[in-house]
Amino acid sequence: MKTKTQVFVELWTEARTRFTKQLDSLTEEDLKKKLPPSVNSVGFLIRHIGDVELLFAKNVFEDKSVKVIAKTVIAQKDTGEWTNLAELKAYVASSFNILKEIVAQQKDTDWETTISTKEFGIKTKAEAFGRIVSHTNHHAGQMAILVKYGK
Repeated sequence: MKTKTQVFVELWTEARTRFTKQLDSLTEEDLKKKLPPSVNSVGFLIRHIGDVELLFAKNVFEDKSVKVIAKTVIAQKDTGEWTNLAELKAYVASSFNILKEIVAQQKDTDWETTISTKEFGIKTKAEAFGRIVSHTNHHAGQMAILVKYGK
């Protein structure tokens, strides 16, 4: 029988494929695509997903070894700098691995402990983890629309 942690890792990894499968077919031109009046580009969304994964590792799962400058969260808008596909892919591969490693270390009882963040208040770790799953999928949907219809 699988542990809660194993199930959560599998769920997140599978849900994240909505995002990762898009990365395989993107071009650097796609990174600049926006759909007015939205100000965020595909490149910004990719970087943002990585930023938030690292923030989760650091703040929700309390991995103090994680160093992150969440540029997309700080700027709160697209600054136009997210145009290097190889760098963005490497960034989100790293953010995934860092978060996955700390998540995989959780004991089943850890999922019931509460954490508090200024972004979403007091939640159990399980509830908070639901936020990262839905966050990535939300932005993956936006990316798909931008790639298809954006300019």
